[in-house]
Amino acid sequence: MCSETGSRYTGMLLLALATAAIVANLLLYFPNGQVLEPANITDFVWFFHGFLGAGLLVLVPALMLLRGGGEDCCAHRCGVSTARSMLFPVLLAIQGTVGAVYCVVISSLGLLSGPFCDTGSGNYTYPFRNGSLEDNYLFNQPTWTTCQEPEHIVLWNVVLFSILLGIGMVEAMLCLSQVISGLCDIYCGTCIRKGQLQFKCIPVWG
Repeated sequence: MCSETGSRYTGMLLLALATAAIVANLLLYFPNGQVLEPANITDFVWFFHGFLGAGLLVLVPALMLLRGGGEDCCAHRCGVSTARSMLFPVLLAIQGTVGAVYCVVISSLGLLSGPFCDTGSGNYTYPFRNGSLEDNYLFNQPTWTTCQEPEHIVLWNVVLFSILLGIGMVEAMLCLSQVISGLCDIYCGTCIRKGQLQFKCIPVWG
């Protein structure tokens, strides 16, 4: 986690992904650009998996990576409080991993369950929630016309939930890699002083 270039690139990527997740989650509230009553919005949208999970919980470690890293971070490895000072970025990376996984889970459920829509009766319902996995609407596009209002709601939900699913998966891998890297740094850090490379193992429990 103390590679300046690697940390900054990872931070920039996480920042872009978190911003995209927030925008995608926001768009789910306005299917096809329409403003709906809160009661007519698909329930999984209200889990804030893009805002909170892949968004805010990932933004914090992303900003930490952008501000940290490099010589300042690596210099801390040689101090007395090395393990404690390096544990905080690991905890933030774990937070980001949890948020990203949360987004993956909710996005998957949202995709499998389908949208909340009007099938022509004037009442909103979930027409695709009673089907089996083999007969899921995702693999039977002609059934998408079952939802008449809001217009193109099925395509809207499928695209945005898929985007959030992909974002969450990438974020989870990036944050998890930072967790593993950080734990390795804590357990066995390196100190670079005047061109001499020293290896110093630091007990986490000390």
